[in-house]
Amino acid sequence: MDLVELPGRPVPEGVRAGTITTPDGVPLRYARWDAIGAPRKGTVVVCQGRSEFIEKYFEVIDELRARGFGVLAFDWRGQGGSGRLLSEIRKGHVRRFSDYQIDLETIMSVVALPDCRPPFYALGHSMGGSILIETAHEGRTWFDRMVLTAPMISLAQIASPGLLRAVMTALSLVGLGGSLIPGGSLKPTSKKPFEGNPVTSDEQRYRQAASYSDIDPRLGLGAPTISWLREALKVTGRFAAPFYAEDIRQPMLIIASAKDGLVSTPKVEAFGRRLKGGHTVVIPDARHEVMMERDALRAEFWGAFDAFVPGEQPFL
Repeated sequence: MDLVELPGRPVPEGVRAGTITTPDGVPLRYARWDAIGAPRKGTVVVCQGRSEFIEKYFEVIDELRARGFGVLAFDWRGQGGSGRLLSEIRKGHVRRFSDYQIDLETIMSVVALPDCRPPFYALGHSMGGSILIETAHEGRTWFDRMVLTAPMISLAQIASPGLLRAVMTALSLVGLGGSLIPGGSLKPTSKKPFEGNPVTSDEQRYRQAASYSDIDPRLGLGAPTISWLREALKVTGRFAAPFYAEDIRQPMLIIASAKDGLVSTPKVEAFGRRLKGGHTVVIPDARHEVMMERDALRAEFWGAFDAFVPGEQPFL
């Protein structure tokens, strides 16, 4: 087991962890846990955001297990303890966002379906939320319900995404796809000062997440590459297409953060209104990572989660 412990934050007991390899040859690190007590309600598959890793979700995993859920967590290719596509481990890189679908399909077919208790629920954050939205749009039926926090529907503070995408595409075509975005740094994003950070108002949780990279450098990702940003702009462009959201039939709860500086909350709300099988809750005062926020805001997240999952009646 290569999961990292911190003082006061041990690996949740009963873990079964390992590495599997995708059909295109990328090793993926995963960890799974059974529920604590009864009744057992199935398994929640945690789909993390960009630059995140299994250990960051230990508190959430404990809380899910106490609610009667088994948990399966894993690291996407290019981050955490999973394989890299570039020699520099702190570059946040992917060739195509569709490759993340390969990761999810591998995790579900090799680990979840044979070894975890159904039914399955997805809990996705940010980039993980966008990957799950595409999964739902493609009609995959692994999950009874999805809960998405601050899903990457539209990147905030980008005035002309089409123009930026064109620039990123041009840079990729001349062989710069593996380079950091202009102005980007290899310094882990989690190592930026707490003051003014866009992800949480809880200083203890912020610093705890940052400290993992001091023990294992793989757990501290820097800026994304040009290729990653190009692909992110492609997928968010698809979300903006007419009738994209209307075509999704997956029961889905979107939990947005009112003070999100990374993802556009108004665009998230608009997307949620168009869903046939979903609705949106906005948590006031929360920043981008509501599951890593201070206790009062986390309580609002869990209240919404508990009301939606597992769900006794069909949501559609």
